[in-house]
Amino acid sequence: MRADLRDPAAVNTLVEGVDTIVQAAATTSGSKDIVNSPYLHVTDNAVMNSYLLRAAYDHHVKNFVFFSCTVMYPSIDRPVKEEDYTGEIIPRYFGVGSTKVYIEKMCDFYARLGRTRHTVIRHSNIYGPHDKFDLERSHVFGATITKTMLASDVMNVWGTGEEKRDLLHVSDLMSFIDLCLARQESPYELLNCGSGQPVSVRELVEKVIKHSGKTLRIEHDLSQPSIPFNLVVDFSKASQLLGWQPRVMIDEGIRDTLAWWRENIDPTTLAVRTE
Repeated sequence: MRADLRDPAAVNTLVEGVDTIVQAAATTSGSKDIVNSPYLHVTDNAVMNSYLLRAAYDHHVKNFVFFSCTVMYPSIDRPVKEEDYTGEIIPRYFGVGSTKVYIEKMCDFYARLGRTRHTVIRHSNIYGPHDKFDLERSHVFGATITKTMLASDVMNVWGTGEEKRDLLHVSDLMSFIDLCLARQESPYELLNCGSGQPVSVRELVEKVIKHSGKTLRIEHDLSQPSIPFNLVVDFSKASQLLGWQPRVMIDEGIRDTLAWWRENIDPTTLAVRTE
């Protein structure tokens, strides 16, 4: 079904008769919009999730799983736990981070009303097949894959490449959701979900180039938007509660994604973004 989730009537029609909602719908894009147009990630996401949560309650939906994120955490050099969120969000993530926290609190609120079990997943950077690769909306992994596959001599990287990210293959996120639905007993849980392994942007670029089989020269464009933020996730709470562990290591995940890209992406419809 297709629906405009900003329309309460459409949301009600969509939710009727549903027993589980895995809410992954969102307005998303990359660092350029986060830096230059942060409002794009605020209004629509707050509206659509508010209507979905109310409809889930009204229609007695049994389970509601919400994809949050990790941008509300501080930039620190150790794995972050759920309790490391202090209310302080770095300026460039303030809009999207505050919106996510609002929706997390809405999940907690509706869980307390007793009809629907809610799970909030603070996941790290998700990648893999079916990612966004169009460069206008893609995150760092999808952008790196496409730039590498389209480049002939030079790989252009925004920023210094020193920022560290936690990258999780989409199949590991799917197994996380399955375990939440099967094993969570409490009305509300907020859980970190990530690989637990930091990868710098520079290291990611080098790995993608290596597995692509290409020989490219890396150049850093310091004039383009980047977000100096380091993150690696501590998923020990989820491991203890659900018995979950990530299984796909980064090199395997890169090879898997490159193979999917070659099979499914038409390079003639894409262009390397330089401005």
